[in-house]
This record gives sequence, structure tokens and C-alpha cells, in this order.
Amino acid sequence: MNDGVSDIIARVKLLREIEDVPVETLAAELGFDVEEYKKWETGAEDFPIGVLVEIAARFKVDLTEIISGKASNLRTFCLSRAGKAPEVSRRPMYTYWNLAYNFHRKKAEPFLVEASADTEYKPLSLNTHPGQEFDYVLEGRLLISVGGHELELDAGDSLYYDSHEPHGMKAIGGKCARFLAFVF
Repeated sequence: MNDGVSDIIARVKLLREIEDVPVETLAAELGFDVEEYKKWETGAEDFPIGVLVEIAARFKVDLTEIISGKASNLRTFCLSRAGKAPEVSRRPMYTYWNLAYNFHRKKAEPFLVEASADTEYKPLSLNTHPGQEFDYVLEGRLLISVGGHELELDAGDSLYYDSHEPHGMKAIGGKCARFLAFVF
């Protein structure tokens, strides 16, 4: 487990402990399986980004605070210059950039995501989280599975879905895929 992931886990645990919320209670409140939640909080599996969004909302903090340990403070706008948005280390073969990292009390979490070409040869890793998600492919090709349906998206294609449904994605066609992902 890398330092960034262990820092995120420590911040989530601290939020729970400050409010004296047991793991079982938090998992039940947010609709997660307790055993799956325990895997996230022990580092056996990575927290899906949508789960972190829900945890941030539950504890009334911005996702930025959980991911970076720094408070967001912009209230009018947050400008992300090309190539300058902070990278969020989540899972191998996927890179996330938080496009509104410093905006206070966001209604959605926008990310630029790059799926490595190597993801094509790996099995789809499915996850679920409360809310909804919107993905828009900028370049490359992306295979997205949602609720048992596999969909191939090309540049310019988009998909909006209920993220309670098991979902996952990977690049296809031998090249990386870059897409915008909005988690609501």
C-alpha cells in the first residue's frame, strides 16, 4: 500500500473516531457491505472514489480533505490549468486528476481519468457506490460494464448511470483511454 492510500485510510478512520461512529454503523448508513468496507479501511482493497465521495458527504467535509489532508477554500470558482490538476493516486493502471480539487462544497466531483492500455488485458474490476456517475470519453476506446451490460465507447461518447449498479471500465484497442468522470 502506498503512502497516499494509507494517509486516506487514516483520515477516514479519524473522521469515524471523532464522531464515534463504528465501522458497522458507517457501512450500514451508507449502504455498504460491512466486510467490503472493512477491506477498504484496512487497505486490503482500495476505496473506490465514489465511496470516498459518500464518506466526505456523510462527515460534511470536502473530498479534497480526505484525499490530500488539506481544506478546500475556493467558493467562487476553481481553475484547473492543463496538466496542473492534482493527481489522485488510486489504483495501478488508472490515473485520476481532481479537476475541482479546491472548490468548497462541490455538488459533484469531476475527474480526468486515464486508463492505461494495459487495463485491456486485465479482468474488469467492478465496484459500487451511492449516487450517479457520468463518463465522457475524450480519446481512445473504453469498455464500461454497468449492471451486467458491457458497452464500448469511442471518443465523443458518454454514459450516465446509477453507480449503485456494479460498474467498471478499461481501455480497449491497444491504447490508453482518457475520459472525464463526474461522480454525483
